Amino acid sequence: MKLKPMKIKSLSLLLVGCVAAMSAAGCSSELKLNAETVQSQSFMTKLSTDKAAYRPGDKVQFTLDLKEDRPGSKIIVQYRHLGEQVGRQEVKLDGKQAAWSWTPPKEDGKGYMAEVFLTEKGKAVDHLNVAVDVSADWSKFPRYGYLADFHAMSADEQKAVIERLNRFHINGIQFYDWQYKHHEPLQMNGNEPAAEWPDIANRPVAFDTVKGYIDLAHERNMMAMNYNLLFGAYEGAEADGVKREWGLFRDPTQTNQDKHPLPDSWASDIMLYDPANPEWQNYLIEKEIEVFKQLSFDGWHVDQLGDRGALWNGKGESAKLAEGYVSFLKAAKEKLNTDYVMNAVGQYGQAFLAAQAPLEFLYTEVWDAHPKYLNLKDIIDQNNKFGKGKLNTVLAAYMNYDLANSAGQFNTPGVLLTDAVIFAAGGSHLELGENMLAKEYFPNRNLSIPGELEEQLVRYYDFLVAYQNVLRDGVEDSELAAEGLGDTQVSTAPELNKVWSFTKQKGDSDIVHFINFTDATTLEWRDNEGKQAIPRELKDVRIALPSGKEVASIQFASPDYYNGSAVELSFEQKDGVATFKLPGLKYWDMVTVRYKQ
Repeated sequence: MKLKPMKIKSLSLLLVGCVAAMSAAGCSSELKLNAETVQSQSFMTKLSTDKAAYRPGDKVQFTLDLKEDRPGSKIIVQYRHLGEQVGRQEVKLDGKQAAWSWTPPKEDGKGYMAEVFLTEKGKAVDHLNVAVDVSADWSKFPRYGYLADFHAMSADEQKAVIERLNRFHINGIQFYDWQYKHHEPLQMNGNEPAAEWPDIANRPVAFDTVKGYIDLAHERNMMAMNYNLLFGAYEGAEADGVKREWGLFRDPTQTNQDKHPLPDSWASDIMLYDPANPEWQNYLIEKEIEVFKQLSFDGWHVDQLGDRGALWNGKGESAKLAEGYVSFLKAAKEKLNTDYVMNAVGQYGQAFLAAQAPLEFLYTEVWDAHPKYLNLKDIIDQNNKFGKGKLNTVLAAYMNYDLANSAGQFNTPGVLLTDAVIFAAGGSHLELGENMLAKEYFPNRNLSIPGELEEQLVRYYDFLVAYQNVLRDGVEDSELAAEGLGDTQVSTAPELNKVWSFTKQKGDSDIVHFINFTDATTLEWRDNEGKQAIPRELKDVRIALPSGKEVASIQFASPDYYNGSAVELSFEQKDGVATFKLPGLKYWDMVTVRYKQ
């Protein structure tokens, strides 16, 4: 897909020295950013990698498409880790295409930016970037997507969906509502899976589609996660061997079993069972073991339903759901040794889950108790503490919720501001699948994604990958607060008409984030009606940073500026206060400050 030229009057990418000798290790010169000449020209139309993530030692395959033949043009690629060049290549064009490979350094858990320049007569005339994640374990930097449609589909239809998710570097996919029944997820015909079955909304599910998606995901190094509740069954499940005394009840006399009501046109309401009951655990885990025998899922995405209020088990005892979730997950891990991720609906049970359950990362479905942008950061910070800094966070945060009650489009600034907050705070956002999420029922497709938003999201996910080591790799909270100089007001909390700034710390560096709320119409992240305003790009924003330590360098990067490429900023320091200018602030800027030792 084409990224539009940056709306920056003064972007120049000049070629400096030994062009002919360039190789991955050969030439030390770089393409320099110079702020006094013209912007990129949009000759390159698509840049992608063959996989969503790579294991150490893997080779990365790149492909590039041009809008037209450019005789005499050359492609120069610079590979960077946090702005530092780690490789360089000259690539041959074959008509309107180029294809090449690169083997990154073998270090595990690193993010890179490949900067691709089209050059003519020694000058760069176009520039695109794509990120590369080298991580043996997907859960270190989870970028979670979803699939929600599993009707009979052609191979080409499925490939197109997975190819798009690959461009966003989605490394894990939640297979939402693929199952037959919650207590019998895979419908069997004797010893073989059925060819097709209805899901809970009576939509058709084809076994071959589910299997085909799993296989396609694996080809791209994406993990396929099998979705199911841990305590749900259809009405009448007693006929399948479920016992009512395993249930959860609204009263100690077991008169009213708790249930999750669903529309009358659906297959059933969901009756709820005690997750701590060993017999229920054995029943459902055995059903899941059969799933994993028939389909090569990589893990179980375990769902719950949030705070259910006072409940009792079949013995008339008060049910403690959070402890029951931990009990269930431990039993499941012992009998079915696979990856587990569990939804903490509105943070319900997260403290128990993070501390005691065998989870790959923490997952929170955000609801009305956390309506503000600040709440998103608070959840991620809280999860870091619950998980003792060892478990990263994915937020299921549904955008333009009320707008999605009817047909329309997602509101670009609402989505980008929410992503900016989540990514800057150290999390990632479950939002991308066949479409984008606006509702907790994932198949809802009332809102389409505008082309501009799709293009900008590519840059945001490239940024999330390329800078993952300063965004969510052992970073800690910092009390350091940036201050605005001049007309732009900078605040330590989100406020209308101001720039919100907060700081993280890693090693000898401070990572300072700036999020632009100067034109915002609301501080509620969901942007329910899709009315969040497009922010004006602020230029040359003067910043003071009272760190007290001697600054060695200040590096600027933004998904909204130079396609995310890092830029060294000039600065002055006096009496422990460093002053510098942000070249531009649209939605989100990140500044990495390194100190002299």
